[in-house]
Amino acid sequence: MLSQLHHLSCFAPNTPTPPLAVLLDHHLPPRPCPPLKQQKVKCSITNSHLADDRDRGPPQYQPNIWNYSLLQSLRVHHHEDDKKYEKRVGKLQEEVRCLINSENGGVLPILEVIDDIQRLGFGYLFKDDIRRALDRVFSCHVHAENENKLKLHAVALSFRLLRSHGYDVSQDIFKDFMDNEGKFMATLGNDVKGMLSLYEASYLAFEGEDVLDKALTFSTTHLNQLKTKMDPPMSELIGHSLELPLHHRMPRLEARWYIESHNKRRDSNQMLLELAKLDFNRVQSIYQEDLKDMSRWWKEIDLANNLKFARDRLMECFFWAVGMVPEPQDSNCRKGLTKVTAFITTIDDIYDVYGTLDELELFTHAVERWDINAVNDLPDYMKLSFLALYNTVNEMAYEALKQHGQNIIPYLSKAWADLCNLFLQEAKWYYNKEKPTFEDYFENAWRSSSGVLLLIHSYFFLSQNITKEALESLFENYHDFLRGPSTIFRLCNDLATSKAELERGVTASSIPCYMQETGLSEEVTRQHLRNMIHETWKQMNEDRITDHPFSEHFVETALNLGRQAQCTYQNGDGHGAPDARAKKRVLSLLVEPIILMENKDTIPIYN
Repeated sequence: MLSQLHHLSCFAPNTPTPPLAVLLDHHLPPRPCPPLKQQKVKCSITNSHLADDRDRGPPQYQPNIWNYSLLQSLRVHHHEDDKKYEKRVGKLQEEVRCLINSENGGVLPILEVIDDIQRLGFGYLFKDDIRRALDRVFSCHVHAENENKLKLHAVALSFRLLRSHGYDVSQDIFKDFMDNEGKFMATLGNDVKGMLSLYEASYLAFEGEDVLDKALTFSTTHLNQLKTKMDPPMSELIGHSLELPLHHRMPRLEARWYIESHNKRRDSNQMLLELAKLDFNRVQSIYQEDLKDMSRWWKEIDLANNLKFARDRLMECFFWAVGMVPEPQDSNCRKGLTKVTAFITTIDDIYDVYGTLDELELFTHAVERWDINAVNDLPDYMKLSFLALYNTVNEMAYEALKQHGQNIIPYLSKAWADLCNLFLQEAKWYYNKEKPTFEDYFENAWRSSSGVLLLIHSYFFLSQNITKEALESLFENYHDFLRGPSTIFRLCNDLATSKAELERGVTASSIPCYMQETGLSEEVTRQHLRNMIHETWKQMNEDRITDHPFSEHFVETALNLGRQAQCTYQNGDGHGAPDARAKKRVLSLLVEPIILMENKDTIPIYN
């Protein structure tokens, strides 16, 4: 099987990608801290050391399908030295830049080009050009151009693009499309582009914006009616949007889908499409290099081999990191987050399915102390986990000290201690057979989702200038850029995993806690949680245009955390129990390149 993978190439010319999906099918199963020291303690431990520990039952989770040999066999192909390739990409980039900066033909064509560029996944190449173009749009007030036949489409598209880039645009621009009773005009319902743009724009709403709430209801109703009347490409686009709006989707996975969808359209821009395909494959090759590095690291620390009860999910952890920081230049942050997510997964399983309460209290205390001597009090399997975490986090802090001259160990160790204390509280509820109130549960749970920890690490990975104001917002005040994405993370996770947790005897979860408190049915409770997700997105939309101490890069990473949670848990537990759909997502984003062929029907669709 592995020999077939050696033929994978990110820029395979006109040969079909090896059927890796088929090859893998049979694997799918049912206070102040000590000063910074570069002290690295060897953390390998043999299975014989674990033999004295009592048998606590078979593994709880399905085995990993992405083993080390498989990942190392990925053959990454580069075009950096290919002058013909570089010349072609350079020419395409200049042509695209001309499209963005063109002032001929009105504002709508520029808006549509910007939208396509972003959805096709290479907007990062034109950030400055896009910002200047949107500055012009913002100053021109495109919504006043009454002569435009696609007025609703133009207004809604400009509203969405401007708000998504942090411009303060009022919902009042949509009142021109409403009648005297405050309802959207019924005649708009047959304008498919207008309805689709209005629908997508409504997800950029702030709390209390009733016009946009009405826009969502109105556009959803009419899109469901229009979907069956459109040609296949438009019908597919409508269905895709109704399933999950663009604003909530994982950007890089959306780029793959949109390239394939755009490829089928009769009016597709072939220049944009060609650049999108070339860039997607180039970025995928960077991801593959990162992934191979991470698989070597994961094999070296050897947690998966020694902690058989824990989920072995390196690929899923890397997929999560790509979702948070997809831009190719962010390899260091992506790899750092992969390590963090791998430790979160393992430590969560220690607290969730394996450790006794006494052992968990010992482990929590060891992390709080952040002292190498604390390892002496731990059982062997915890020694391995603590030492691996201790070494890895200290190495991250050492790199930060070299680059920025600041010791961040006190911040990182506190973040890990906080997470372990949150995990410990959940373990106490489980062992004591307690079901907390929904309020008590959720105050613990939005933080125990690990979103806060991921974003704190992201801040240090991404920041060139660490400020006192930002540190206070992260560690003292739990800024809304931590709270919002972590809330979405927790709610999506609980919606996807509640059944499995109840089977394990876990009752401290959103659904059972809310049902017990309110007496409502599970169906009504689930809808309430989905409404909470929707309202949280509104708050995050508004937070984006308020004053805050964070870079735009960090803010986008925080939003991407919420998007990644929706992607991972949209159709089940894509992290803990990945199914065929989750496997396809990974294949399409990280393994299988886009075939560069003229025939539009040759590219498979990944949902």
